[in-house]
Amino acid sequence: MMKTFFLTLLASLCLAFSYQVSANIQSADTSSPATSSATVLLYHHVADNTPASTSISPDQFKQHMEYLSQHHTVVPLQQVIEAIKNSQPLPENAVAITFDDGYQNIFDNGHPVLKSYGFPYTIFINPLEIGKSRSQLTWETIKKMQSEGASFANHTLDHLHMLNKKADETQQKWLERVWNNVVRAEAMITQNTGESLRYLAYPFGEFNNLLAEKVTSEGYIGFGQHSGAIGAMSDFGQLPRFPAAGIYANLNTLKVKLNSLAMPVMANSLGDPELVDRQLNDRISVIIETTDVRINQATCYFNGSLIPTQVSDNVISYSIEQRLPIGRSRVNCTAPSKTQSGRYYWYSQPFFIADELGRYPD
Repeated sequence: MMKTFFLTLLASLCLAFSYQVSANIQSADTSSPATSSATVLLYHHVADNTPASTSISPDQFKQHMEYLSQHHTVVPLQQVIEAIKNSQPLPENAVAITFDDGYQNIFDNGHPVLKSYGFPYTIFINPLEIGKSRSQLTWETIKKMQSEGASFANHTLDHLHMLNKKADETQQKWLERVWNNVVRAEAMITQNTGESLRYLAYPFGEFNNLLAEKVTSEGYIGFGQHSGAIGAMSDFGQLPRFPAAGIYANLNTLKVKLNSLAMPVMANSLGDPELVDRQLNDRISVIIETTDVRINQATCYFNGSLIPTQVSDNVISYSIEQRLPIGRSRVNCTAPSKTQSGRYYWYSQPFFIADELGRYPD
């Protein structure tokens, strides 16, 4: 009885968004899965002497780019966004390349490789950090990179933890403060590059529903650090990117991710990715549009381990028995495509939990 009630509740949630969902499904049907999805890669450092968790060696980076040149079509991030938003087809195996933080080693070790292949790419920068140390790009270097295929977008002024709240700060005051940071950063980027993409990459990948809704209501596109492909039914306030450095730099595992398709999610029972309780007492259910998804073969993982997953009709539900860690974690769910042999639909649900002082760790 409880299961029937819950599924009915989820169905009602879908109906509440029926116009948007129907429009998205219609858009998704205008082209094949192979040309209606794209993957976005996320890098930080291209160096041997920087933090391992956010770095890829120059040699590994060359291997990644060589593989992309042979098996994928690298397109500007702007093309990915505009094509999907306007229901236009993308090249098969489309991929966009992004970097966060604006490090000098991107220019020293990454840019020459990207330039040699003619690959466009986007760097999300913190304007107040530019030129402040030898490890950061300068505005002069940024202009040179821009003339040779790079574009630059917003990563906030100073790489703040956007979910950190000040003592006694209301939700409204918090949102006003962090959004002012974004607006000021966008103005500085526009002033120095002559371009305003209105793209925001959340520092540390941290966001909540209120912030994501603010992003889209102000005409911006929001990017996280959870994984998955981008498609017609993606939430443009919280688009996923595949981390491709550190433990994720292994090319063999990255190949599967590069071939992934955007899971067509219609509704999600999780209220908000920003959580207070570290124990998820209820199962999380996701309603999927299943035209091309073999939902009966769906599996979900947490911290790399298989977790209890159930499938009923067009609903994937999962539970996490262990306590969630302070900071950032996520569940990844995949299911095979019916028509694209060897390719998987991929969906990632991030979770964000502050420490006992209400702060988020780096």
